[in-house]
Amino acid sequence: MNEWDATSYAGKDTILRVVAEEAERLFALAEPEEAWEAPTACPGWTTRDVVAHIVDTTEGYFAGFDVARGGGDPGAAYGLPGMGARVNEQAVALRGIPQKELLDRLKTDFERMRAILRDLGEDEWAGLTVPHYYMGPLPAYFYAAGQLMDYAVHSWDIRQGTGRAHGLSGEAADLLVPFMFVLWQSTIRKEADLTPFELGIRVG
Repeated sequence: MNEWDATSYAGKDTILRVVAEEAERLFALAEPEEAWEAPTACPGWTTRDVVAHIVDTTEGYFAGFDVARGGGDPGAAYGLPGMGARVNEQAVALRGIPQKELLDRLKTDFERMRAILRDLGEDEWAGLTVPHYYMGPLPAYFYAAGQLMDYAVHSWDIRQGTGRAHGLSGEAADLLVPFMFVLWQSTIRKEADLTPFELGIRVG
């Protein structure tokens, strides 16, 4: 099952394939003119803001790989507790860009990031350390997971905003599980209710 372990080089082709599939889904969701200003599951964000967020995030990845390849001081990590507020500011700052221009920029960024990840060798997949703006030094494979979070989870957000029944693909969910636990533990609100609870499903 190593091909389903994105931390392993054996899982590289699998996660890059699933990222590409999820990216195409998001592009299709964002392209209709009427979808651009439609609400999403992200409070205060329309589809336009989701696209802007992924553009901002991906372009931050480029900066990290530039430092990893060329050297230099990335500076201290911003940290995860303030990430939500800052990514909102960054997304909102791009609201003036027309739909086609921003979508074209997203697609160009996606292809550039896909090439970076595709060209990583076996030693680099887990051995190349790339500074993340919010989280600090991370192994290169984390950026493939980051792209999957961006495209799969935010496609879910856009679909949720339509009010129609939908779900996350099984392949994306399987690959995301270990990474989401790390992210949740690092971004939980200080005032969150930590009382134990049970979660389940009913099949009828």
